[in-house]
Amino acid sequence: MLARTDEFADAWGDIAPVAFAATAWRIATELSPGYVRWHRRIVSATCAPSPWDGSLICAVTVISRWPAELTWSRQWQRDRGWRDWPQLFGQYTTPTEQDLTRSPHLRALLQVDVPVPLGDLPPAPDGPDDSVAATARRAVVVLTRELNDLLGPVIGQLEAGVPADS
Repeated sequence: MLARTDEFADAWGDIAPVAFAATAWRIATELSPGYVRWHRRIVSATCAPSPWDGSLICAVTVISRWPAELTWSRQWQRDRGWRDWPQLFGQYTTPTEQDLTRSPHLRALLQVDVPVPLGDLPPAPDGPDDSVAATARRAVVVLTRELNDLLGPVIGQLEAGVPADS
């Protein structure tokens, strides 16, 4: 992250930790190899300040099974061989171009938008100094913990593959 310290310029000395944390998250998720590992059902996860009040909002796209309304009856499929998300060694993948020419695909995604509590986020540094990398790592750790806490039950229910009331 030290090589990208200039990307934090708009956050220096900010009284709220939001802009600094959002930048730290963006950089951490863009690094290769990645600094943040995602569950196999997570397609993307972004964090940004809310334009409404400046709070921190994370938007996460999650792979899901078909909604129950589509699984209760197969009448809508009309024997056309509809396919769900392909998997390769347990990882969800995008259908190949060849797959798309052979059968229709219906791949369900859930869009989760969550406010993240700011209480544990570290304050933004006053400028580009030696504390930037450590503070950015701390912000990413806090965001990861909060997202795991918020999304863990959702992912767990999707992995269980059974309705919650069963």
